[in-house]
Amino acid sequence: MSSFTTRHRLVLAALVALAVPAAAHAQGAALTWGPAPAVFPPGAKMAILQGDPSQTALFTVRLDFPDGYRLPAHFHPTDEHVTVISGTFLVGMGDSIDLSKTVALPAGAFITAGANQHHFAVARGRTIVQVHAMGPFALTYVNPKDAARTSSR
Repeated sequence: MSSFTTRHRLVLAALVALAVPAAAHAQGAALTWGPAPAVFPPGAKMAILQGDPSQTALFTVRLDFPDGYRLPAHFHPTDEHVTVISGTFLVGMGDSIDLSKTVALPAGAFITAGANQHHFAVARGRTIVQVHAMGPFALTYVNPKDAARTSSR
């Protein structure tokens, strides 16, 4: 056996050793779910995959929404990158929920909401999305009444 082949196998073994934990985490095996922060309407769950959403750094979270969950029109100070993991996520741009202005994003779909862009969402079926953004995480409702509804839970 040549030394190139031995080195090649060692590198391959090291890559496999690194990939196995990452793949297990990516499949959700190590996720810890809890209630989403109080800024979300009741019923959502959240798991942190990477980083700390309260810090000025990149973070990745997953959000689990029950069927029919409605996230009123809101915006964020930074770009928000969303990947649909399961279910269907109805996303629209604007200042209030209007289902006629949504795009149905199935599992595997990706969308970016730009910083300060007003948008809203509704879950069709149980829906899990992954959000990747620069922290600290902030969500501001377009209509202050929507913020009051979430903080009273």
